[in-house]
Amino acid sequence: MADFLTALFDPHVPFLRYSLLAGFLASFSFGVIGTYVVARRISYIAGAISHSVLGGIGAGLYLQSRFNCWWCDPIILAAVTALGAAIIISLVSMRAKQREDTIIGSIWAFGMAVGLLFIAKTPGYIDPMSYLFGNILLITRSDIWLILGLDLLVIGIGILFYNKFQAVSFDDEFALLRGIKVEYYYTLLLCLTALTVVLLIRVVGIVLVIALLTLPAATAGNFTKRLWQMMIISVIFCALFTSAGIVASYSLNTPSGPTIIVIAGLVYMVVIFLRNLLRKYTN
Repeated sequence: MADFLTALFDPHVPFLRYSLLAGFLASFSFGVIGTYVVARRISYIAGAISHSVLGGIGAGLYLQSRFNCWWCDPIILAAVTALGAAIIISLVSMRAKQREDTIIGSIWAFGMAVGLLFIAKTPGYIDPMSYLFGNILLITRSDIWLILGLDLLVIGIGILFYNKFQAVSFDDEFALLRGIKVEYYYTLLLCLTALTVVLLIRVVGIVLVIALLTLPAATAGNFTKRLWQMMIISVIFCALFTSAGIVASYSLNTPSGPTIIVIAGLVYMVVIFLRNLLRKYTN
């Protein structure tokens, strides 16, 4: 811990400060959107969107390296891919007669396959591990501004349409009878989830994205049943998980993404165990 604090305040080692700030800022989006994901029970859809993002990342890396397209930033193309996947899944869920789980699985696998093909054809050596499992310690100043911008967009829309999203998350039919455009708000919710997934890529990577999107919210759900309170507690848990994960990964010399998820998973299991234990002795 002493070594971490020394490095944290070292002016020549800015990456630790950037990583802590990125984790703190991203926690707001994770907490808000993660609560909607848990309430709506669409974590499997978030998983499909996150894995399809690799297609955009691979395309960005390929275009930058092969054709020197400096504007084809992998994160920007990842956001475009994520939004496209979210819209397709929403349309399939609401309108198409195809099985929803089949389409979701197809998008999941197709996106990853396309991304790996692009990476394989990209000149030079490209290590996909930082995208698959994340490395928050590689966060730069420009990444901080990107996270802040997406943060403001996601949180602003999430709070602005709070009542609509709440209705869509808990009871589609009731919301439809009340005159709420369920299809529109469900699509918007999936698009916000897609943008949040892009934020998560730099923190924990594609493979672990579902865990950090759902574990803080699922943990918070054990302390309250009100959606807005669940959001606040989820944000706090997410900030604690990312901060503790960064400190632990630096001290133990382990990958930051998996370390964050292990801590989040352990806390969730402990909370579930203590809650069941308390319920047993109070009944």
